Amino acid sequence: MIQTTEELGELSVARGCGLAALAIATFMVGLSWDMVLAAKVGGLLVLFVCAVLLVKAQRALSRPVEGTELWSMLDCNERPGAAYAQRMIGSVLRTSYLRFALHAACLSASLLALSLSLQLHRGPAHETIAVMQTQR
Repeated sequence: MIQTTEELGELSVARGCGLAALAIATFMVGLSWDMVLAAKVGGLLVLFVCAVLLVKAQRALSRPVEGTELWSMLDCNERPGAAYAQRMIGSVLRTSYLRFALHAACLSASLLALSLSLQLHRGPAHETIAVMQTQR
């Protein structure tokens, strides 16, 4: 029963993170005309997702489990008793949130490092030329 709950908890958090990743990737594709901007915005949005996951992990142990997606994914006969369910499901969700927050932090750092390296590669002369062209 615990392994099933852990797998469903992982699936529940992964589903939400996947939807956030799809939205962020779509936004980054919309900004693809400027790769530095796209990487920077993507990194900041993923960092925001990381912060949301950390807040959810902090509140997972005290949040009523009956309102969670994980609770609704469990079959009625697989659901543990109320006192045990709060500890077990809260702990499973907390672990999943923290794992995905770590992945989001690594992805955010990678995107922000990419943005910085692209900016350094492009150099300040690119911005000066772009400003001069718009003034003509």
